[in-house]
Amino acid sequence: MKGLLRIFRPSKKLLIILVAVLILNAAAGGAAYYFGFIGGHAETGVAEKPNGLACTDVNLVTIKHADRLWVRKFIRTESTDGLTRVKTALRVARAVYQAQKDHPDLVQVVVLDQNGPTLRSDMRGRAIAADIIYAPHPDDILKNLGQKTFTARYFDSGPALNGEFFGDRVELPEDKIEAMNAALTESTDCVDPTVVAATDKKGAEAHGGEKGGKGKEAGAHGEASAESHAEGESSDHGGREKPADGHEEPVKEVKAEH
Repeated sequence: MKGLLRIFRPSKKLLIILVAVLILNAAAGGAAYYFGFIGGHAETGVAEKPNGLACTDVNLVTIKHADRLWVRKFIRTESTDGLTRVKTALRVARAVYQAQKDHPDLVQVVVLDQNGPTLRSDMRGRAIAADIIYAPHPDDILKNLGQKTFTARYFDSGPALNGEFFGDRVELPEDKIEAMNAALTESTDCVDPTVVAATDKKGAEAHGGEKGGKGKEAGAHGEASAESHAEGESSDHGGREKPADGHEEPVKEVKAEH
């Protein structure tokens, strides 16, 4: 038995290597826990970018039926992760709800990729990166249809070149959605590209008008300078003016010879 122990007795070098590997594994696990829990809340996405990303309006559909108002809004964001898209949709849903004079009974926000489809008929299926449904006050009818206050789904993958998604589709539990909604610090809507284009056009026209005005001023200034220059030349060529009294030019005295 002692002979066997001597044969399998590890060397000091091997022990040092094993201890080093164990220390590295412990450090990696601690770092993953720290950055996952403290820095990012990867599971709920609350701590990092709680309001999501900037977005662009695509389409807004309003449905009125039987004294009910449903609003569906399509938006675009740049490429990001699924939870950030959900947070963006929650923020926009809050903005849409607050902006409507008659608060809607249901708000749905559909998030598309920046390279996603442009035709309304193609904005479905794998083109939908994420979508949320917000029913502020689900009544008996909505509850009978299984509608909760919040519903959120997203694709856990990046977009393809055509803006479609082919990963797993994740449906978030309502308590996590409520936590993300409670962490929102603002309720900003998306940017309307038509408004931005109109503003840029007005700015360009105003800038062009200023340039035209400066050109006219420069032309008038040039004409005035030319006229004054012409008048000066005509004075000089027309004759030399006499000095004023008391300031006549000195005359050289010549002594007479005796």
